[in-house]
Amino acid sequence: MKDSSAAPVISARDLSLTFQTGDGPVHALKDVTLDIAKGEFVSFIGPSGCGKTTFLRVIADLEHPTSGSITVNGMSPDAARRARAYGYVFQAAGLYPWRTIAGNIKLPLEIMGYSATEQNSRVQKVLDLVELSGFARKFPWQLSGGMQQRASIARALAFDADILLMDEPFGALDEIVRDRLNEQLLELWARTRKTIGFVTHSIPEAVYLSTKIVVMSPRPGRITDIIDSPLPRERPLDIRDSPEFIAIAHRVRDGLRAGHLDD
Repeated sequence: MKDSSAAPVISARDLSLTFQTGDGPVHALKDVTLDIAKGEFVSFIGPSGCGKTTFLRVIADLEHPTSGSITVNGMSPDAARRARAYGYVFQAAGLYPWRTIAGNIKLPLEIMGYSATEQNSRVQKVLDLVELSGFARKFPWQLSGGMQQRASIARALAFDADILLMDEPFGALDEIVRDRLNEQLLELWARTRKTIGFVTHSIPEAVYLSTKIVVMSPRPGRITDIIDSPLPRERPLDIRDSPEFIAIAHRVRDGLRAGHLDD
């Protein structure tokens, strides 16, 4: 259970971001205020172009707000990046085809200067976490899409950051694989107690995974609803048939609809 008295891990206040383009300004985010507590699993859901990924990139210091403020572990995003406060999982696995799975996971550890012994220890640990312990010497092209994404998650976990940022990592996978990876991600979150920020277009995925669901409007991205999930941490897939699950899904859908009406 989260400690309500503890300082938030991520805290945004009146955050806005406008991109300047040749066709004029693009208002990506507007007046976003949000706190994420340690150990929460927070999903961001909204239509394409609503600023979900942009907000994740602001947390990761890959984009910079035009106004407002944001802190990560009480620091600026730049300081948090330098402190290696988070791992980032992109939409595509982004594995180098000429490196083995172990070699891909080692890459950030090599850059950070870990010893060979420590690298090998960490690689084995995260491969066990994502259930790929027998695939260290395989190359990415020898793995399925779902297995490649698990390897990408392992790479993000390798240096043991407290925060895991995930930008729609399962969006390109079929429903059966996606369901299994959703289950595995919840199991991994339960074991590691990471704070997770997760971007998705899927209402069932957002409701199934999250302790908190942030519903966003079309551009400029605003928060139309923040839903604290009443679902238990232990969530078998068939919880999606429960009245509680369906009620949350309806609320998410209503929030998405309200965002379009306000546009």
